Amino acid sequence: MTSPTVLVQMILLLPMLLLWVSAVEAGGGVGVNYGTRGTTLPAPSDVARFLARETLVDRVRLFDADPAVLRAFAGTGLAVDVTVPNGDVPRLVHLGFARRWVRENVGPHARAGSNISRVLVGDEVTTEANRTLLLSLVPAMQNVHTALAAESLLHVKVSTTHSLGVLTSTEQPSAARFRDGYDTAIVRPLLRFLRATAAPFMVNAYPFYALTNDTLDMALFRPGAAGGVVDEGTGLVYANVLDAQLDAVHSAIRRMGFGDVDIAVSETGWPSAGEDWELGVGADLARDYNRNAIRHLGSGVGTPLMPNRTFEVSIFSLFDENLRPGPVSQRNFGLFHGDMTPVYDAGIFTDPEAVVPVSTKVTPAAAEAGQRQWCVPKPAADEMMLQENIDFACGQEGIDCAAIRPGGVCYEPNTVQAHAAYAMNLFFHSNGRHAFNCDFGQTGIVTTADPSYGGCKFM
Repeated sequence: MTSPTVLVQMILLLPMLLLWVSAVEAGGGVGVNYGTRGTTLPAPSDVARFLARETLVDRVRLFDADPAVLRAFAGTGLAVDVTVPNGDVPRLVHLGFARRWVRENVGPHARAGSNISRVLVGDEVTTEANRTLLLSLVPAMQNVHTALAAESLLHVKVSTTHSLGVLTSTEQPSAARFRDGYDTAIVRPLLRFLRATAAPFMVNAYPFYALTNDTLDMALFRPGAAGGVVDEGTGLVYANVLDAQLDAVHSAIRRMGFGDVDIAVSETGWPSAGEDWELGVGADLARDYNRNAIRHLGSGVGTPLMPNRTFEVSIFSLFDENLRPGPVSQRNFGLFHGDMTPVYDAGIFTDPEAVVPVSTKVTPAAAEAGQRQWCVPKPAADEMMLQENIDFACGQEGIDCAAIRPGGVCYEPNTVQAHAAYAMNLFFHSNGRHAFNCDFGQTGIVTTADPSYGGCKFM
């Protein structure tokens, strides 16, 4: 028999559990951004199965419309947002191209059981210094909507993502407005389209990038962080940075007369590692931020200007991606390493005790079955050792590393990890594909996940 004390504890915990469940099932929801710019990522089918069975994630955002990934998510029930690359946005102003894009990239997968929820036309187009791209955005979105209707897919919404750079400032949320030149020509017709189609305004909000020594506690949702910050225009007190950023977006939208347009957080996150000069990086801080952001946005508390509501939020990113350019932090936003072991526990597991990491290592049975194999660096391999691997592999007779030299098809991204992956794989394939040919002082790993990207094809 359960004791009275235990019953009381269960009763006290029940509202918290119901709050979490309702946030996932109703207006909120927890998503992840699934990027593939890494050399040691697991197969999409393993990723889809893991997310559907072992996590609270109910939405996945893709940065393209990769057919292999879309097939992997068929039947999982997870909502999937696909993205039209920025380079294709101007072409979508031609309805014929928009219809062909939807017919090839959305229609077959939606009918085959992939729960495609949105088509995102470009990524942060509104802060690109490209007038042709900017002026193409809304017509492109309209044409994609028309193309979806022609395919009887009107349940698939059309939107686009925005960085906070589209605003003048977020320090005083009530004073925020869209930058001059964007508001009338681009943002107003965009908001009119979103309202008419009941699609959300999607924002990439990162307190990490607004970080100072004085705002670290507020960025991490720490209780009583310096007493909060008062918005001089409203007198409202902000206890965390993310609320201020979202209210700044809401203020700018409301100022244009579209305060009823919903806001969704298409990206937010925190790096677990970075350069020595990067403030606030670390696995513990990343864990605290992502846990608290998920809890807060799904709690129903809302923000000072948008109280009593939940927000859809997608964490950036699912994996550490060692091919992303920029400082070290850019490659360490992942919730998981490339072998699917957690970087930290962000609180998204349905049962943390039962999680079995998915390995990218090739088992003897897989090798005997003839699966294709590649040799790539381990996710945490030392860069000095990887440079030695490059020098060694490219110095061998018969191995041509021209592809990773300036001007080569695999030169970008110009990182040691990316170049090492190409060189180590060349050596591995040139010497019989034995496991010991991928050891490289225990810095290499054999994988069945093809590390090729764009025009860069691995043997």
